[in-house]
Amino acid sequence: MSIIQAIILGLVQGLTEFLPISSSGHLILVPWLFNWHVLLNNADLNKTFDVALHLGTFVAVLVYFWHDVTHLLAAWGRSIARRSIADPESRLAWLLLLSTVPAGVIGVLGEKFIETRLGKPWLIAVAMILFALVMWVIDRRAYKPRPLETMGPKGALGIGFAQALALWPGVSRSGVTMMAGMLLKFTRENAARYSFLLTIPVIGGAAAYKALKLAHTGLPAGTAMPFAVGTLTAAVSGFAAVWFLIGYLKTHTFRIFIIYRLVVGIAVLAIILSGARSATGI
Repeated sequence: MSIIQAIILGLVQGLTEFLPISSSGHLILVPWLFNWHVLLNNADLNKTFDVALHLGTFVAVLVYFWHDVTHLLAAWGRSIARRSIADPESRLAWLLLLSTVPAGVIGVLGEKFIETRLGKPWLIAVAMILFALVMWVIDRRAYKPRPLETMGPKGALGIGFAQALALWPGVSRSGVTMMAGMLLKFTRENAARYSFLLTIPVIGGAAAYKALKLAHTGLPAGTAMPFAVGTLTAAVSGFAAVWFLIGYLKTHTFRIFIIYRLVVGIAVLAIILSGARSATGI
């Protein structure tokens, strides 16, 4: 793997992890589009580099929400000590943990199926288009927003099960959780905030799970520098993406992301139909 490839994939991971356009889908489509055999034909290297990139985005969202994280952890600790959920912060902390459960369980149980069946470029293109239409329908709904603090366990579980849909590359974890939040009548900004806070246990847990599975093999020979560069690039671009989207959604809809998803999905299908690239990515 070259430094340039690491930088490009770091940028892709950092931006697409938080923008509602699917990081898992883009991390498959970019090597497929550029025909990077080093990643297409080396599953172990791909998985290891994926852990490094997710570590970068984990650091990005942790730094951005550091104030919120410290308060939520303190509130969570207080609720355990007191054996009660007596304040909004401790309630939010437990709801975030509850939202991680469905996707975590389904992701572990269905890991093999997801890796072997759902990561094909044509399926990613279909997911990009279908979920763009879902976003368009939800984004157009008129409703009276409610405070984030009014969410209960059912709502948190609903967002958690919606998040499980993002195990299909092309759907978008951030996108599907934001849409679920909007279905619960939260503003775009609050839905994005909950989605990004949820990223911390989700990405942290996923990266730790994958890292433990790969710990005995270590880094592939000669990849230390590309891995370091990719991780740093993912962290910086991820921080920029969170900062941008939180501000953007205060006054804008999801229209630009809906259009982007449709364009990418249609372009991928056109490339496949032209015969320039394989529909299965092999």
